[in-house]
Amino acid sequence: MRRFRRLRASESIRRLVRETHIEKSSLIYPIFIEEGENIKKPVDSMPGVFRWSVDRLGEIMEPVRASGISGVLLFGIPAHKDPLGTSAYDDNGVTQNAIRKIKSEYPGTLVIADVCLCEYTDHGHCGVVENGRIVNDLTLPLLAKEAVSFAKAGADIIAPSDMMDGRVAAIRSALDNEGFEDIPILSYSAKFASGYYSPFRDAADSAPCFGDRRTYQMDCANGREAMREIRDDIEEGADMVMVKPALAYLDLIRRAKDSFDLPLAAYNVSGEYSMVKAAAAMGWIDERRIVMENLTAIKRAGADMIITYHALDAAGWLEEDR
Repeated sequence: MRRFRRLRASESIRRLVRETHIEKSSLIYPIFIEEGENIKKPVDSMPGVFRWSVDRLGEIMEPVRASGISGVLLFGIPAHKDPLGTSAYDDNGVTQNAIRKIKSEYPGTLVIADVCLCEYTDHGHCGVVENGRIVNDLTLPLLAKEAVSFAKAGADIIAPSDMMDGRVAAIRSALDNEGFEDIPILSYSAKFASGYYSPFRDAADSAPCFGDRRTYQMDCANGREAMREIRDDIEEGADMVMVKPALAYLDLIRRAKDSFDLPLAAYNVSGEYSMVKAAAAMGWIDERRIVMENLTAIKRAGADMIITYHALDAAGWLEEDR
């Protein structure tokens, strides 16, 4: 009889033979920046998450720097919204100012800039709207302008999340033409229309004012299509690709890892975070144990990097376990 339990007999042995490891350097922390001053506004649906004004970014960036995680993913909430999301590509916009502050005061921290229009438009959709329809090709030049503006501000990585067809090629061309050929693109390649995003829309003031996003974000039932989306983004010039959300799509993270030889990100999204927080607040689960189990599952499925609102807590727990 083979006795598998021999290798489970103590924590020292379990640690020795453990197959999947989470490293702090593989974690990325999302931050919401709101235009204005002296803002630290809690996000009610995401306990422990806040919206920060640029002048108070140090209060979250100091813990980020001390944690040892790789970097941050920025989402801007402007004071002005309009149908074309012009604040997204305003060189003096809230996200651009946040990028400059972080790169100036925390130069070793990786800054990833999310490229989309939903936080910046008054209708809340990720593209240009005409007659109630989100128009793909009219959106591409605006996304390209946004990406270039973020690159000028100092972003290390450009991350388009809009799910317009052809946007990676448009952004790559614009970056190259403006002298930013060395800026990599992390594409939200397989981003699904998901119920797990609801707390994010509260945090980013980005809920659409009509309809939903199912005409451009993916159907949760389609795995083969997800692989085609990823393949197209790679062919258009993506340097890294992403599956979002993570926990309900672990099978697609695995398929992407097996199919494509590029760095792979997974986004442990707001709803996944908030469910854990809510259950922990009720005393139904051990938060630390559940978080680390979830992150391990995402890593085991094949993700090289994990974007997660648990990043700072997880980094602290990993340090304690050393």
